[in-house]
Amino acid sequence: MPLHFCHMQAPHKKLRMPEWYISSLMLDRALDAVVRRVKNLDRKHDIPYLAGYSNDGKIIYIDRHMPPTMKFRGREIDTDRFLILHEEVEKTLIDQLGLHYLHAHQIAARAEEAAVRAAGILWRDYDRFMQKHVKTIGDERLTKVPADLDLKPYRDEHDDDLVQRMLDCIARGEGPPGLKVEQVQAAVAKHMPHLKQHKAKPKANSKARGKKP
Repeated sequence: MPLHFCHMQAPHKKLRMPEWYISSLMLDRALDAVVRRVKNLDRKHDIPYLAGYSNDGKIIYIDRHMPPTMKFRGREIDTDRFLILHEEVEKTLIDQLGLHYLHAHQIAARAEEAAVRAAGILWRDYDRFMQKHVKTIGDERLTKVPADLDLKPYRDEHDDDLVQRMLDCIARGEGPPGLKVEQVQAAVAKHMPHLKQHKAKPKANSKARGKKP
């Protein structure tokens, strides 16, 4: 059935299609609209828990080793769009509504899951694919972390070990040019005053795909 059959200006009740089809089609188009909004997608860095965003929200980061597609029942699925949706929703809820990261993450994760299901993909297969590529605390593959990566998710998870690894990475000169480790340390000190008082719990971290607190 051609996509233009669903006229964007017509009320849904006038469309002679099942309600589930309308919902899936509209969600897929909404996802496309979100993806088009992203002007700067960066896939050149190591990103803990697969994806993240810059402090100002202008850059969406996806881990450089994360495959951009997955195979599902003979189809080649673009998975970047689902990660982008998650990060955009999460960042918007935190910055615009002032939600705590854990609350924003829950909403974003469910939006991501809904979009995956709307694309006709089994969530368990998608989540299994994602989990194969997650980089967690203590992972030696975290060697190139962007200095402007928003640390709020890791702060709210009390992931102090991971933040320290990112600081060490920047100190070695592996962050974007022009940014100094002192600047990042100052930002960490400002936003994470009790960082060292917490002990990271990698297995319980809800930032990982499919994990819910």
